[in-house]
Amino acid sequence: MASRTLLGALIEKAGWEFPDFHREFRNSGNDLARRLKDPRFRNLDMSEATFRRWVAGKVRQPTSVFVQTMQHLFDERPIAELLAPPDESDPTAISRQDLERELAMTAREASDHAASVASAFLSDLSVEQVQDDVRRLARTYGSRSPFDVLREARQLRTKAEGLLDRTHIPAQKQQLLIAIGQTTALLSLAAFGLGALDEANRLARSAGMYAEVTGFTPLAAFAAGTLALLAYWDGRPSEALRFVRQAQSFPGVGTAGQARIASIEARAYGHLGDHRRAEAAVERFLDADTNERDDLHDEVAGEFHHGLDRLARSYGTTFVLLRDGAAALRHARKVLDVQANLGAGQEISRIAAEARTDLAAALILTGEIEEAAEVLEPIAVLTPDRRATGLVERVVHVGRLLSTEPVRTSPVAVALREGLEEYTRVAAPRQLGGGAARLAIE
Repeated sequence: MASRTLLGALIEKAGWEFPDFHREFRNSGNDLARRLKDPRFRNLDMSEATFRRWVAGKVRQPTSVFVQTMQHLFDERPIAELLAPPDESDPTAISRQDLERELAMTAREASDHAASVASAFLSDLSVEQVQDDVRRLARTYGSRSPFDVLREARQLRTKAEGLLDRTHIPAQKQQLLIAIGQTTALLSLAAFGLGALDEANRLARSAGMYAEVTGFTPLAAFAAGTLALLAYWDGRPSEALRFVRQAQSFPGVGTAGQARIASIEARAYGHLGDHRRAEAAVERFLDADTNERDDLHDEVAGEFHHGLDRLARSYGTTFVLLRDGAAALRHARKVLDVQANLGAGQEISRIAAEARTDLAAALILTGEIEEAAEVLEPIAVLTPDRRATGLVERVVHVGRLLSTEPVRTSPVAVALREGLEEYTRVAAPRQLGGGAARLAIE
């Protein structure tokens, strides 16, 4: 029920019962006694019956001391106003104590929120460090074992996720999500290098989700391309082409990124035995005269970059699949030439080893068994933990070629085949319980 007086409304708003009002009324009187140096106001007393008459507006001749005390309690409002019906539209109908409580609560809430924001503050330097770490990991990927990459990439991802929880700034969240997506893409490649195709697929899809959330199309194209690569390594070349089309649909991908997709497309057609389409995909970027750049394949670079050596390596593998020995020889040798001309510390031994293995396969296809054995000798420098799936499967394929007529009974072929079997037996993918049981090069 609505109060009959403003006094009653203010008391209700304060949530006071009679004992509460009596305490505040006495405190108000004591405050006036101090201010006015008038002992009449000290320790005033009011009965509950009198209190009810005041609230109901039925007090007839209130004493001056009570009137002054009541007005002082309610922010010096005139007694006539306090005893009149309340104006429901009056936003100032609030007691001094209520106002103080509101102000105190507001101050606490502001302080708590400011502390929360301060604790969530993240320096741009922290974000930049994560971005630098991703670049370094991508650029050292080729010279490290998949185990090492996996460990560091997991640590980096955890670090970036922790920073993501500390910032409310949209730009920082965007940058961190992109960095997490890039790290996840590298984790996918490391899982593939260890022969864990199911996990590699899951990680590649996760990288694609980060790309979708952030709108970072170069990463979306890279993730779709990786899914295509994993599909044909798993014996699903037609599905690989579906992922290739998806990768090609993303805008904002530079020349290097487009070339990677084309090389994967060529390999998929190679697995299907479609010589014409495979060659067309190869030729599309074989002598590309454009150099469009993007923030992943070119700026982060490293394992994301698909330069001339990687293109030639992939094309060499494509022609091995097509059993075109002459074309495979040409491209595999180009890889070794490019690697040889790189500056100190820039060559990637894994790429060179894969190219040498394709070159050996091409030599076997053309009947050059002794030269194939010589070409393969340098791959022994790669320790077992750095013999990733891509290399292992190429070596396995060379072993198969050595088991076919007319070279099968050659003493050189027999000795080379036995050596290659031991080479793959101790390789990293085989240490995960069989690793590469599904072969991409048949």
